[in-house]
Amino acid sequence: QTVLQGIILLPLRATCVAFLLLLAWLIASIAIFHHPGKGSVPMKGWRRRMIQTTLSCLTRTVFFIMGFQVKVKGKVASLQEAPIFVAAPHSSFFDAIICALTGMPSVVSRAENLSMPVFGTILSSLQPVSVSRQDPDSRKNTVTEITKRALSNGQWPQVM
Repeated sequence: QTVLQGIILLPLRATCVAFLLLLAWLIASIAIFHHPGKGSVPMKGWRRRMIQTTLSCLTRTVFFIMGFQVKVKGKVASLQEAPIFVAAPHSSFFDAIICALTGMPSVVSRAENLSMPVFGTILSSLQPVSVSRQDPDSRKNTVTEITKRALSNGQWPQVM
């Protein structure tokens, strides 16, 4: 019975996840298409709402299809309460669950991640703070950018 379920469910789940990822890529591409500034200007209006609602919903759906059911206890801190929040260990795909549950905040990410085929476009739509491991001034630039976004009085989304 378990083998039969694996034979049927695994391809079905993989197909659904692939479809939803391509749909998320399409939505992210639309959101960043002709956006002025390419990451140096915060997204506003329909672009930000589309990222927050649609990508958050798609990400939750992908994790549900993969078998994750997450319940939030308490309330998620708003942008005014916490312009910066920290998620640990910051080394796994569980960060994506946190992103989906908190409304798709900006993240701190390696600059190399932005060049990945599908995930790079989705990540770009979150307007990440890029960290370059080859640049010796990258740490200072990252701290400066996070501080600028945190003190923007709600113009930028939360930074994770």
